[in-house]
Amino acid sequence: MKKTLSIIALSIIGFGLVSCKKEENKAASESQGTLSSDSIQYDRSAHTAEAPATEAAPTSNQPLTTAALSESNFDFGKIKKGDKVEHVYEITNTGTNPLVISEVKPGCGCTAPDFTKDPILPGKKGKITLHFDSSNFDGNVQKYADVFVNVEKSPIKLTFTADIQPK
Repeated sequence: MKKTLSIIALSIIGFGLVSCKKEENKAASESQGTLSSDSIQYDRSAHTAEAPATEAAPTSNQPLTTAALSESNFDFGKIKKGDKVEHVYEITNTGTNPLVISEVKPGCGCTAPDFTKDPILPGKKGKITLHFDSSNFDGNVQKYADVFVNVEKSPIKLTFTADIQPK
């Protein structure tokens, strides 16, 4: 049993060494300008189990449509420190395909989103609600959330401002 485990371990380590060697060869080839696409594909599959994370936003696989917002910026005005406030933004599907809100990403942890999860049919309205907790802020603040929808210029940025007053 120990021999079998040792052989497996050596095989794995050996594969890793071969992979590292391939990576060194890849780097050398890149500097000489002779890298083939076959070796790129091989090296990627040997070193990653999944696609590398990117900063690109989530996208919907739905067909594109168009949308209109009732507003993209809201001013809460003066609020007391510690108040929890919310605002509802309406979004109307002005296109011919269903509008799908795939995600709403707030800019910070002080803002929590709710949104219409079902596809919004052409001519119908959906809602995006941003909940803001002012506990950790003083004075004027501006916050945002990115709304990922199946429109050409996604994400859509929603913003709000508030003037936070002491209690």
